[in-house]
Amino acid sequence: MFRYVGLGLGLLTRCLQSHRSLLLENLALRQQLAVLKRKHPRPRMGTVDKILWVFARRFWGAWKQSLVLVNPETVVRWHRAGFRLYWSLISKARKQVGRKQLSAEVRELIFRMVRENKTWGAPGIHGELLMLGFDVSERTISRWMKRAPRDPQPAQRWRAFLANHREAIAAMDFFTVPTITFGVLYCFFVIRHDRRRILHFNVTKHPTSCWIIQQLREAFPFGAAPRFLIHDRDAKYGTEVPAAIRSLKINAVRTSFESPWQMVSPSVGWGAAAVSCSTM
Repeated sequence: MFRYVGLGLGLLTRCLQSHRSLLLENLALRQQLAVLKRKHPRPRMGTVDKILWVFARRFWGAWKQSLVLVNPETVVRWHRAGFRLYWSLISKARKQVGRKQLSAEVRELIFRMVRENKTWGAPGIHGELLMLGFDVSERTISRWMKRAPRDPQPAQRWRAFLANHREAIAAMDFFTVPTITFGVLYCFFVIRHDRRRILHFNVTKHPTSCWIIQQLREAFPFGAAPRFLIHDRDAKYGTEVPAAIRSLKINAVRTSFESPWQMVSPSVGWGAAAVSCSTM
């Protein structure tokens, strides 16, 4: 009884459907029947079958009702995989856009002009390059002028200073050590450049300028102060520490901005000092 009722409802539904929908449904069922007839232990959808169902999902609203072999989510996954494949192929085949990359020869020429002609700006260098036959925009020259390497002369002067006054130089600095309770310890030490010897070190949780001044007094007792003391531009020093250094008859030598390499002498670095401090 129920079987005949189901057949009648199905016949009524088919009658109400359009001719186009019936054709699409027949095509979908025939395709799945062809998959089932393939000689495999388990029917599998091939590439052509997946493409057919991806197009059916795109252009046929009732595609889910005729899908039997796989879940609708599987078809959605096929669609997304095809979308990713399509755009990956498009990205690989896309031609390079924008300006051509500046050659190394022109870059070196710009750097040389910046180094040898400090009063020239981007317009001057642009004019010289045009006369030499290089078609480079003024904006490109301005951008590469900012990347020009710094003059090596300051570094050479600094090395000469360290080499000539090594026996009269001391340096001070901080390094931090994290604790097991997620705190931070500030380790302060003073080192001699000539003998790689640590003159003084101490540890605190809250470094202040007064505390640093006391450490300098302990590091340099009467008559033992060096001629030069190198230190960076740490905000913890404030104005009190430089004044205390001058009161000890020491010439304070501050490093340049963003130049941590100046805290390292030719013979010993802060890393070696930290290791020596930890082994004492």
